[in-house]
Amino acid sequence: MKKFFLSLIALSALSVAGFAQQSWTNDPSHSRLGFTIKHMTISEVSGRFTDFSVKVKSAKADLSDLKVELTAKVASINTDIEARDNHLKTADFFDAEKYPTLTFVSTSHKKITSKNFKLMGNLTMHGITKFVTLDVLFLGEITNPMNQKKVSGFKITGVVKRSNYNLGSKFGEAMISDNVKIVADVEFIKD
Repeated sequence: MKKFFLSLIALSALSVAGFAQQSWTNDPSHSRLGFTIKHMTISEVSGRFTDFSVKVKSAKADLSDLKVELTAKVASINTDIEARDNHLKTADFFDAEKYPTLTFVSTSHKKITSKNFKLMGNLTMHGITKFVTLDVLFLGEITNPMNQKKVSGFKITGVVKRSNYNLGSKFGEAMISDNVKIVADVEFIKD
């Protein structure tokens, strides 16, 4: 009987150790960090950052201590118009030379439904950090038949004000909206 309890304790320890550090990384081939902004109040322009990474970690099985960290290279901004992309990299907007990365570090999250969450954290752009809340939709999890790894899909949306980050202060609301919609589709692979 003693051996049975020792085995049970060992199994429990292994089970807890299995959750000692869960981590996921975005799959760059199947992830997109995008944004949309209104131009002259009548149309929308979309773009994306093509070079970014997202790391998700949790030491608890229930993910209550979930930590999300995103880093994107500002110079990878792409709106499909080279002249506009080059302008966005200047001091008029992102000043990519002085501030080469933008980051998001989560501080907490809240479950709304089984598939909807609020993700709160600090977004840093242009040398300025502001607290933001993002909406997260869990799209599902499967085992990839090609490599047998767990894969999860999420859609993340939110709105940030460019004025909070001193981006494009020379360009008023009539030219470029202050609100910037964030739309990210991220596929995570469990490490």
